[in-house]
Amino acid sequence: MITKKYLDDLTYQIIGGAIEVHKFMGRGLLESIYHQCLKEELMHRKINFLTEMNVPVVYKEKTLDMNFRCDLLVEHSIVVELKSVHEIVPAHEAQLLSYMKLLRCPKGILINFNCFNLFKEGQRTFVNEYFRTLPGQ
Repeated sequence: MITKKYLDDLTYQIIGGAIEVHKFMGRGLLESIYHQCLKEELMHRKINFLTEMNVPVVYKEKTLDMNFRCDLLVEHSIVVELKSVHEIVPAHEAQLLSYMKLLRCPKGILINFNCFNLFKEGQRTFVNEYFRTLPGQ
């Protein structure tokens, strides 16, 4: 059973991994480089994930042939969307929220590696409203 505590602990591990990558690599690189580094960091931490997986889009019980991919799906619970941009815009948030909805994930993390302090300004966590009632423990 997925609990709030489990998701919070996993979120802490993911953000900690992203901070480690950011400290080591710095800012200003391509998103694809950070993606590969974060995959290595998650493997080092023994955290299971899928990467660049197709996100199914279903309309009226029909799966549509779309090329909709999320960067990381961690432990089948948290969608992680990576960016390396000057600033996060509402479209980036909407993209993550769409992945969370389509994958039925309770939580999502948007990480922007092109910042000075990843902990303070480079990450945002989102909760899927459908899952707001998860047990605490």
